[in-house]
Amino acid sequence: MIPGVEDLAQRIDELWAAGEVEAAPVEEAVRMLDAGELRVAERSGDSWTVNEWAKKAILLYFKLRKVEPLDAGAIHYLDKIPLKDDFADRGVRVVPGGVARYGSFLSPGVVLMPGFVNIGAWVGPRTMVDTWATVGSCAQVGADVHLAGGVGIGGVLEPPQARPVIVEDGAFIGSRCIVTEGVRIGEGAVLAANVSLTASVPVIDVTGPTAVEHRGEVPPRAVVVPGSRPKTFPAGSYQLDCALIVGWREESHDLRLSLNDVLREFEIAV
Repeated sequence: MIPGVEDLAQRIDELWAAGEVEAAPVEEAVRMLDAGELRVAERSGDSWTVNEWAKKAILLYFKLRKVEPLDAGAIHYLDKIPLKDDFADRGVRVVPGGVARYGSFLSPGVVLMPGFVNIGAWVGPRTMVDTWATVGSCAQVGADVHLAGGVGIGGVLEPPQARPVIVEDGAFIGSRCIVTEGVRIGEGAVLAANVSLTASVPVIDVTGPTAVEHRGEVPPRAVVVPGSRPKTFPAGSYQLDCALIVGWREESHDLRLSLNDVLREFEIAV
């Protein structure tokens, strides 16, 4: 941990427990999030650890800030949180209409099309946030990820201990996919267009002789398409959404070539 951060974390926890707000420690925590010096969640081996105090700092920041007029060029806002303005220093490309709130972090090489990145989110190097894609508060998106047009990566700000949505390195999230409620997308996974995942939606591996069900996560390199399965209710039998693992993306030194091969082989809509 960065020297002094333990004291900062302790102070944020004290403020949270007391229901109080103190500007200096809260603003410092959010500054660290904005600069990429602090993350809401960090990978530890095969699991992820949530820095609860960082999420508490964001919630206290909302209490600290007042709604006020904000300007970004000719565009006017009425909000509590200012926008990021260090894109050139960070080596981030932002197309007109792309918006990232202060307190989020965009790594070098990120391309932000006309989409939105919320406070507390972390976006890894060379990742594409495509047109009308949204990265919700505290979401952790890895390196070399493609969030295709209209993707909705949900925010998980409360409760502080809840895991945010995590999209690991090299994943491809197809158009209009929705990933919410702390779902974890494993490295190199491919989601076809319109896959919708919450913590309770089953992700079913149908590639073997027996179905294997996952919830709350997509295994690394899985190729996933939308699906449904029947469920009986008093009023009759109806189809409920699920997601189907129909194949596996092979490891390759050339991720772009590997992805193109996968999309063609499994006829994936993106």
